[in-house]
Amino acid sequence: MNSFDIYKKLREHFGGVGSWWPKDRPFEVIIGAILTQQSTWTNVEKALSNLKEANILTPKDIVELPLDDLKKIIKPSGFFNQKAERLRKISEYLLATYSGDLELLFSKDKKILREELLELNGIGNETADSIILYAAEKTEFVVDAYTKRTYSRLKIVEEKIRYDDLKKYIINEIPEDLLIYQEFHGLIVLLGKNICKKNPNCKECPLSSGCKYAINQKIH
Repeated sequence: MNSFDIYKKLREHFGGVGSWWPKDRPFEVIIGAILTQQSTWTNVEKALSNLKEANILTPKDIVELPLDDLKKIIKPSGFFNQKAERLRKISEYLLATYSGDLELLFSKDKKILREELLELNGIGNETADSIILYAAEKTEFVVDAYTKRTYSRLKIVEEKIRYDDLKKYIINEIPEDLLIYQEFHGLIVLLGKNICKKNPNCKECPLSSGCKYAINQKIH
């Protein structure tokens, strides 16, 4: 079963999810990508809801908000001291470098954009790729813990495969299409959250027929 087969099976099971990442504006993707570090989407959504209720939705809003207040607002996401600092730093950078205009940042070639994002404190591969894929809307595939779990349980890759190696493996097997990149990542998240959890429900999994992990659980 190659990656495009996996995508099609997940899409058939869950339906089309489109761009998937919930956002009203690109900056929310940046906020969400940082908040989701070492957290779950359920908790991130609580923190994002708090930010919206407080009308903290731009880099300027975050920079002008006292840091202790920012920490309280994003507390549901966990590791809020560290994340508040990261949100403040990236907001300061966007204001100083681009006057808060994300279109200027996102107009760059995706390779240059990725290199620039990775130079910022607190932004690693997954966070950078999430920003590029969902905020800049450029074809940069996102690998997360759910992706590694799915592919390792299918015995396609080793559990400890490097981020870049798994990313390269997947993009070599799927069309370079923005919606497919966005949707495939979203479908993998749905699978990981609802079925292929730490204690998986293999009987409900659309990939179980080709999954060596499921076969070992003797679900058939």
